[in-house]
Amino acid sequence: MQALSLFKTLDPDAPLAQRHLWLIDAMRWVRGDEKDVQASVARVREFLDSVQAQPELQLRWRRWWQRFVETVDITPLLADHGFAPRTAFLSEFGNRLRKKVLPNTPETTDLAELFGLLLPTRFDVRWLKALDSATLLRLRNLLIGTGLEPGADTADFWQVALMDAMISCVSQVSATGFASEIRVRMSPDAQQQKPFHQLPSDLESLRRAVRVHGAQSPEALEAATRLRNQLDACRHAAYSVYSHLEEHGVSVGIVFRLRQLRERVVRVKELLDCLQSDQPERATVALLADLAQVGIDNRSIRALIASSSHLTAAKVAERSAESGEHYITRNAAEYREMLHKAAGGGAIVGVTVWVKFLMVGLGLTAFWGGFANGVNYATSFVVIMLLHLTLATKQPAVTAPAMVAKLRDIKQPGAVRRFVDEVANLFRSQIASIVGNIGMVIPIVVLISLTMQLVTGAAMVDEEKARHVLRDISLLGPLLLFAAFTGVLLFASSIIAGWVENWYVFHNLDSAMQHNPRFTAVLGRIRAARWADFMRRNVSGLAGNISLGFMLGLVPAFMTFFGIGLDVRHVTLSAGQVAAAAMALGWGVFKESGFWWAVAGVLAIGPINLGVSFYLAFRLALQAQNISEVNRLLIRAAIKRRIRAAPMSFLWPPKHARTDEDEPPAPAGQRDAPGTPSAHG
Repeated sequence: MQALSLFKTLDPDAPLAQRHLWLIDAMRWVRGDEKDVQASVARVREFLDSVQAQPELQLRWRRWWQRFVETVDITPLLADHGFAPRTAFLSEFGNRLRKKVLPNTPETTDLAELFGLLLPTRFDVRWLKALDSATLLRLRNLLIGTGLEPGADTADFWQVALMDAMISCVSQVSATGFASEIRVRMSPDAQQQKPFHQLPSDLESLRRAVRVHGAQSPEALEAATRLRNQLDACRHAAYSVYSHLEEHGVSVGIVFRLRQLRERVVRVKELLDCLQSDQPERATVALLADLAQVGIDNRSIRALIASSSHLTAAKVAERSAESGEHYITRNAAEYREMLHKAAGGGAIVGVTVWVKFLMVGLGLTAFWGGFANGVNYATSFVVIMLLHLTLATKQPAVTAPAMVAKLRDIKQPGAVRRFVDEVANLFRSQIASIVGNIGMVIPIVVLISLTMQLVTGAAMVDEEKARHVLRDISLLGPLLLFAAFTGVLLFASSIIAGWVENWYVFHNLDSAMQHNPRFTAVLGRIRAARWADFMRRNVSGLAGNISLGFMLGLVPAFMTFFGIGLDVRHVTLSAGQVAAAAMALGWGVFKESGFWWAVAGVLAIGPINLGVSFYLAFRLALQAQNISEVNRLLIRAAIKRRIRAAPMSFLWPPKHARTDEDEPPAPAGQRDAPGTPSAHG
């Protein structure tokens, strides 16, 4: 297709939609097959040659362009393209989802909406950036030299549009800075300096200087410098909010608003470049390329969630790390203590298994049966927590962040060795907890079953149910899939626990419980203070254990409702159920292959539960701590060396604690800076 063929369909008097469809076709022609950037640049030159070579075509083009700039509103493109229509995370989530599902129309006067149809691909960004200065000057003369009316200059129109866009952006920055949820979380210095108060007057000074003296006059340049400095002061004041969030809890909504503020500050500076640059055509095409890139990036729902929730994920991982420290044993005394705590947890789970089988006899429907099991599991897990006992599979999701926290200062000598020590400590802790849980749940279930046989003459379960249990937990069935799914639920419970604790801290609920007149009137000041302290220390554990219990009970019921045969398999609960089935079937069961396949299934469930939940939590913690791929390879190599040099350290605690030896630090080029710079922008 040649440029002349394209111009045959150029009609200045066509309806709005047809004129915009022509422009979309023109951009598609420039884009070509999206393989060669220089070929697209050559098509732009061909377009310019065709217009400038034929006076009749040039006149028709000028009429078309005049209609275009008269009918479209350019300010939304320059000021709002790429930003959320409302400064709320859920609102932007819905907006992006709508754009993915519903098509856009070219019949619009909003250039921001039309822009996504004109430049929809990343290739457009590439060919825009590849345009050379000579071609840009020709484009500028063709477009800017076209009058809106006889004797009018489009340059004035462009300057007005830039100023209107800056007014819109600055007003949005000021509104965000004055929002109470942002203002009260700024540092004391930022609140005292009040940078957002001065911002509108600095913009007005620039607008007045441009109108009176011109955009590139010394007065306008000086006013622009003051505006840039004030924007930087506002940006630094907004950054101080992150320190408050890290200490007092994170809000995805606030992080989202701060990111929008930062990006609007950048947009104002780009608009200033277009207004006052010595090469305005180069600044303008850079702005257009950036707008195209932002439009593409802002279609992604995944990117929105990742960018807004990064700091929350880091805080959840940090709070999980604080909890996980209690579940890692580092010496023989702690190892024995873990065995005792795990045995206590196994004993309580044994009672939970008995209650579970009692509920089977009630004949409840799927939902209410799942709800009853959820109450049973949640009660059991909360009791284990309050008695400071251990449930093995609850460990990995909170111990993984504790391990990764050791890499926070990876540039320090010995950081990688300390992490490998923590891997060995964790592995030993998991073995102790599994052995303690299973080693006690089986005798407790056997004891309860024997007692029931002596008192009632019947075992904990009947023969049919016992056979059903052995088939469900057999390694020959879909057991491994169910065990992996249970690992996902274990990880999900840790996320819920971290999120609830962050929410509790963010809303300062412990202070509210301690000092609110309604609480103190009912509980008294001393008791209210005790309740506040209890909730602050246990809110994460309560949320995690209760959510895990109800997920284990209700998720299978919901899956059945949708026709998905996905069940849960928890190692300690499964071990207790196999023990109950064996007691119901008698000694002869030891001669049956089905029993031994069920035993093999129990042995497989544990590693799968632990491995999946640990892997997911470990990945989250690595992202939260910004550990690079290079350092991950370094860690992997160090673990392999430890396995070859001291394999028993993964099974039994060493007699003497290791000291920092000549452990080389991570190479300078492979170190990650501590903190979360991507969240801070």
